[in-house]
Amino acid sequence: MARVLCVLAVGLCVCVLAQVAAETLSRSAVLRAVSDAKKIIDDAYTYSRAETLRRVRTRKDLNPSDLLRLVKQPARETRSAVRAADYLEYTLQLLQDRHHIHKRSLNATDLISAEDLETIARLTGCAARVRQPNCKTTPHLNQYRTTTSVCNNRKFPRRGSSNTPFLRLLPAEYQDGVNLPQGWDPMLQRNGALLPLVRLVSNRILSTANEDVVSDNLYTHLITIFGQWTDHDLTFTPHSPSIRSFNSGTNCDESCLRTEPCFPIRIPPNDTRFGRNSDECIPFFRSAPACGTGNTGHIFGAANVREQLNSLTAFLDVGQVYGADEGLARDLRDLTTDSGLLRVNEGFNDSGRELLPFSPMKDMCASRGRITNDTNAEEVPCFIAGDERVDENIGLSSMHTMMMREHNRLARALAKLNPQWSGETLFQEARKIMGGYFQVITFRDYLRHIIGPDILNGPEIGPFPGYDENVDPSISNVFATAAFRFAHLAIQPFMFRLDENYQDHQKWPSVLFHRNFFTPWRLVFEGGIDPVIRGLVGRQAKLNVQDHMMHDELRERLFEFLGHVALDLAALNMQRGRDHGLPGYNSWRRFCGLSKPRTLEELAVVMNNTELARQLLELYGTVDNIDVWLGGVAEPFVNGGRVGPLFACIIARQFQRLRQGDRLWWENDDVFTEAQRESLQTTSLSRIMCDNTGITEVPENPFEFRPRGAGYTRCEDIPAFDLSPWRANGEDRQGHPGPPGPQGPAGPPGSNGAAARAAFAVRLGYNFPHPGKPIAFKNVIYNGQDLYNTKTGVFTCTQPGVYQFDFHCTLYQNVGNVDLRHNDKLVLHSFTTQQSGYVTATGGTILQLATGDTVYLSANYGGNGLTADSFFSGHILFSV
Repeated sequence: MARVLCVLAVGLCVCVLAQVAAETLSRSAVLRAVSDAKKIIDDAYTYSRAETLRRVRTRKDLNPSDLLRLVKQPARETRSAVRAADYLEYTLQLLQDRHHIHKRSLNATDLISAEDLETIARLTGCAARVRQPNCKTTPHLNQYRTTTSVCNNRKFPRRGSSNTPFLRLLPAEYQDGVNLPQGWDPMLQRNGALLPLVRLVSNRILSTANEDVVSDNLYTHLITIFGQWTDHDLTFTPHSPSIRSFNSGTNCDESCLRTEPCFPIRIPPNDTRFGRNSDECIPFFRSAPACGTGNTGHIFGAANVREQLNSLTAFLDVGQVYGADEGLARDLRDLTTDSGLLRVNEGFNDSGRELLPFSPMKDMCASRGRITNDTNAEEVPCFIAGDERVDENIGLSSMHTMMMREHNRLARALAKLNPQWSGETLFQEARKIMGGYFQVITFRDYLRHIIGPDILNGPEIGPFPGYDENVDPSISNVFATAAFRFAHLAIQPFMFRLDENYQDHQKWPSVLFHRNFFTPWRLVFEGGIDPVIRGLVGRQAKLNVQDHMMHDELRERLFEFLGHVALDLAALNMQRGRDHGLPGYNSWRRFCGLSKPRTLEELAVVMNNTELARQLLELYGTVDNIDVWLGGVAEPFVNGGRVGPLFACIIARQFQRLRQGDRLWWENDDVFTEAQRESLQTTSLSRIMCDNTGITEVPENPFEFRPRGAGYTRCEDIPAFDLSPWRANGEDRQGHPGPPGPQGPAGPPGSNGAAARAAFAVRLGYNFPHPGKPIAFKNVIYNGQDLYNTKTGVFTCTQPGVYQFDFHCTLYQNVGNVDLRHNDKLVLHSFTTQQSGYVTATGGTILQLATGDTVYLSANYGGNGLTADSFFSGHILFSV
């Protein structure tokens, strides 16, 4: 690495010094700048942490941005990486200022010798951040993931690993071309127009009252929290640790000046919340830069633009359970016994079940007394888990708790199956199974509801093509900063808590969302995780509609309980995109092969809303300037999804890359055995809930909403996860069970109301139906209202409502698939497995139908070998 740095530095110096007559800076000046920069940065870090903790502990002068900053603080190795970048950048800043290097053609690095450039990189710690690791000494590299995912790719060992820069899909667009956010100088135009204040955009476009929220008839609130859970496995963008400017000492949350790292959100005149106090601002801290980017890129020969750091791995590896940092990963493990378990809470439990351990951070979550108005209330610390945001809301905390329990359940079961295994083997095998779980669940159950079946099954993702070491799985900046923040508009104003009958809990009622931030005590003292999990699967998600996008809990009351200026999540999202230099809306539309609207009429077509298009153009002046997050969430949904075409494109490409670029993906050869892969295919969130809570009845697909009794399944009827393929040395005396048989068709509905009578269940009754057209199932099991036409194969809706459809088809030798279509559009692609000469093509989903809508099954040309014992059924869940 030293040789490479030296060659790069020599090349830079020779090139520049051939053009300008200037003496190189002395070595003593360089060393003094490094020493001074370290002291200034260290002092700023020390002051900032001490001051923030003082505010949290005393609650005096506490600002909501303090809490957000603590959550976004880089820790452990990430903190070292951010500190090294700050050391390097400020060293060069000091040299620039001290030696009056202000010409545009010169940079501080132009006057530093190659040897001193290498010294700066080494002393600041940045050289170590870009040095390629040696994978030859890493144990079990083909069997288990490293904690940081270093060496997942043997050719490019840092790809997808933690503490590496986000990937740029398009070149960054900074105001100065290098480092400064768009809008840093508010009077500079972009594409011929001034950028609007993000708070003004939030007020005009996104605002909606809590009571005006529209609920989603198809999906549960779990799909929203699962999106956040998945995001916390893939992306974490640390903020600058400093509370004040390195240059001026300005305190970022006491001033509205823009000075690194302060980029405050200005308040528009006569704001709905601030009134005439528009001289105030919402504090905002820039994301920390990655080493050797922006103004320091010269040292490494990198592109001269600022890049942001992803402190997590880019893989679906359940890092939010296990951590993406070696130190944190060790701290989460129970190393007091050789059992392979994760640590649990030693002071409290949840009706005998485990709770997460507490963090050393004792004061940030100590809000019980203040929120409940009980000065004698016992306080507890925050929880600790593999991701620092575990306490953001009680739904997320409950997911973390449930998955910690599942790891420990697996480790204990594996120990019984293989008593000879060491604690390390038990831990790693349980961790590996957990990773397989969520790769299956995310692609099979979650993504199709977000990006829609056309994109999930199309060329954007499609079947797994195998591992490709040349595919970069790194998380893209636009995915982390814009596209995967779509779910912020699917959060309900409440965190629901339900009793055993899935009714509102009388003792522990549902909580307004702003009163559930950082409240682990609600799980410790208020009924545990069961009421929260029931609330996630038993209540609907918020539906993102163009005139009711983001409710007051997130726009006006984010961290409001701290008694200061509450944050605005919509404004934060747009400001973050500008901070990261993300190109505007039309640039991303072009990237995805979509149209680039220029006029009001063209934008109205894209948005399917003339009034929204008019408001956007009034604010931005040009479509090119629309913040990509806003443009993406404003688009109408793709078929069968919950995002528009732009975000469907960006999300699909990211998941395609992180799958194909993962050497340890569950479908890859030699990662799991064939029997283990078959077992993983049967995993379900509903079974995990049953195994790790006191809940006894759950929806079979917990992402799909249905009222209690319409599709809920008793836990005893949900097959347990089969661990027998993990018995060592093939000692499965009972033999591996065969694939599950076809689900029996639904019986005739009861007589409680008209809604219950809209149903059918049919059997194919013959072999080899014609491909590419509706399959006519001939044998009627139930079709009391003749809604299913056995001649045409089409179900026609006569009663508007939400319907459940299921199919289980068997095919002869040729591999194929079956598609469920709604009004001729693909809704669901079958999940296929092959064994004993047959292919099973199964699936199930819920659809909201209007009068006259049609639903049918069709087979493709590889799947026309359907056998007579294939079944199709559907019934109404509830009317709308």
